Amino acid sequence: MIRKLTFATALLSAPMAFAESHGNGPSGDPEAGEAAFRACIACHVVRDPDSGEVLAGRNGRTGPNLYGIAGRDSGSIEDFRYSSLAQTAAEQGLVWTEENFAAYVPNATDFLTEFTGERGRSTMTPQRVSEEDAINLYAFLAQFGGEEMDEDESE
Repeated sequence: MIRKLTFATALLSAPMAFAESHGNGPSGDPEAGEAAFRACIACHVVRDPDSGEVLAGRNGRTGPNLYGIAGRDSGSIEDFRYSSLAQTAAEQGLVWTEENFAAYVPNATDFLTEFTGERGRSTMTPQRVSEEDAINLYAFLAQFGGEEMDEDESE
């Protein structure tokens, strides 16, 4: 009887523990993500689309603006020329969740190939970024608009 109660208690408390550890927003450390973003600034910028103000980075224009990336559909920056593989991923419904972002950043081509089931190349240069750094980077970027930030602000 005690074993059944212990098992039942564990089953019932697991979703609460998961929710506490994952919350509504990103699980990474934004400060560590800010440090990781230094590797991205040659190509990317976080620019407020309304004011034009650069919020992070310099004036990187090779890659798309990362403002509002948290929860955003991939391939959705107007007038940015995405690779055909990235366009296919967008057509297949890729959304920039923490999990997808963390898998993409270390090797974009491998991620997009696996996601789409097609061969091709990403235009993003493979980065020497660990999954932990990518999670932290996502937490940093989520501060600048996007679904993750909007959910937190509504509480």
